[in-house]
Amino acid sequence: MAASNTTKTKYIFVTGGVASSLGKGIISASLARLLQARGYRVAIQKLDPYINVDPGTLNPYEHGECYVTEDGAETDLDLGHYERFIDEDLNKYSNLTTGKVYWNVLNKERRGEYLGSTVQVIPHITNEIKEFVYSVGVKTAADVVITEIGGTIGDIESQPFLEAVRQISLEVGRENSLFIHVTLVPFLRGSDEHKSKPTQHSVKELQGMGIHPNIIVLRCDEPLEESIYQKISLFCNVRLDCVIENRTLPNLYEAPLMLEQSHFSEVVCRELGIDAPKPDLSEWVEMVEQSRTAKNTIHIGLIGKYVGLHDAYLSVAEALRHAGFFHQARVEIEWIDSEHLTSENSEQALGGLDGILVPGGFGGRGIDGMLAAAQYAREHGMPYFGICLGMQIAVIEYARHVAGLPDADSGEFDDQCPHKVIDFMPGQSSEIDKGGTLRLGAYPCVIQPGTTMERCYGSTAVSERHRHRYEFNNEYRDLLKDKGLVISGCSPDGRLVETVELADRPFYVGVQFHPEFKSRPNRPHPLFTGFIGAALTFANGR
Repeated sequence: MAASNTTKTKYIFVTGGVASSLGKGIISASLARLLQARGYRVAIQKLDPYINVDPGTLNPYEHGECYVTEDGAETDLDLGHYERFIDEDLNKYSNLTTGKVYWNVLNKERRGEYLGSTVQVIPHITNEIKEFVYSVGVKTAADVVITEIGGTIGDIESQPFLEAVRQISLEVGRENSLFIHVTLVPFLRGSDEHKSKPTQHSVKELQGMGIHPNIIVLRCDEPLEESIYQKISLFCNVRLDCVIENRTLPNLYEAPLMLEQSHFSEVVCRELGIDAPKPDLSEWVEMVEQSRTAKNTIHIGLIGKYVGLHDAYLSVAEALRHAGFFHQARVEIEWIDSEHLTSENSEQALGGLDGILVPGGFGGRGIDGMLAAAQYAREHGMPYFGICLGMQIAVIEYARHVAGLPDADSGEFDDQCPHKVIDFMPGQSSEIDKGGTLRLGAYPCVIQPGTTMERCYGSTAVSERHRHRYEFNNEYRDLLKDKGLVISGCSPDGRLVETVELADRPFYVGVQFHPEFKSRPNRPHPLFTGFIGAALTFANGR
């Protein structure tokens, strides 16, 4: 039951300064988990300053993975952190971009909702942002709303968001709002000391926008000296215990525990006038301890075209680690660029692995390498897990080398090929807009009894999140089934092939959906635990 809150909803805003990629998302997610552990209902959202309507059309090298919610929203990857930390499903109200703000405002203007007034950044853009922030609290009946503002203080793109949250703070009252500023404290090897000046300048710039941070979180790689806390407290005008260390950790799930050692959530509750019980972190502590007690190490090859940026496959990597926690195994991910993988070098590149995973993606670049990986896994009895594109790869490879269709392909890669075993879904085509038009969000799947899928899930009915435009071509269903490919999961009407597998091995599975989005550190996804379990068996049988 949620802790009693006699006041109105509390609003917490998380900003970042000095540099990007400081872990504002982890700080926000950690705080959400800590407040949740104190009995409060917490809602969390991300405001992104880029002008894209959503990250759905962004190259993964630009922004990392595109995370998909249950209701089909294409969102920032930080929402994955939020869901994994608080173990709750978020929605379209959890992510807002500058592009979406202007889209909404311009549509309202075209409909005449502003009654002919001149549309301006203030009040129309800022009011749209404020309405979005307020709405998440109303829709979730949250005690606390945590809002992370993307970008870095000083970026021109972030200014409307900062102005909007400044106004919210005035409207709800300072007693019901809190600003947390995350900054970098660099360590200079030459002088062997940390430097506080970048943080001071960042806070000064934030203050110039009318925002005075209540808590300052300091990102660092080395433990901070006491003098740093004192200096930042004095010159940034915050209490000494409101200066919190956020040291880089080998396991991001240790972050809530480390922050709580500095009384992070206790300070937040005090500053907001919340009288809350101590957090119950027993389940989280148990999960973290389990992650530290690995008895084995296994090597999983992740075969992708964006491996130069690991965040492009963030949820997949985390889901693999979650399954490792479950099996008390350390999962070492071998990041293999599919563009450099061929049938000729596959033995050298893949021979030392315990399992192969081909994740989702779009476009024809690097496909030959993925096909080589699927073939190697099939021919050597190695556990294989294909996700979205990875399932389509498994189907193409099987059609080419087992079913007697050497020129089989996907219509995405070769629209003129004679055997398109993968093709556009109904309602999809090359003529429609790319953004927000895929099959998105949660859909049901019926699983065939006696399959690997059923053994993993322990059920014949599941729901998983999708993000794709192409599907298994039903014209080839009978042929491939006759040649030994098992159609182990379909849509309830039987029309859409959702999963395929091979019956003669412990784990050779392809799924059209994205199970990684529903994996949690304390509740790993059953397909990933099945895959890692098979990889452990394979490793022990070498």
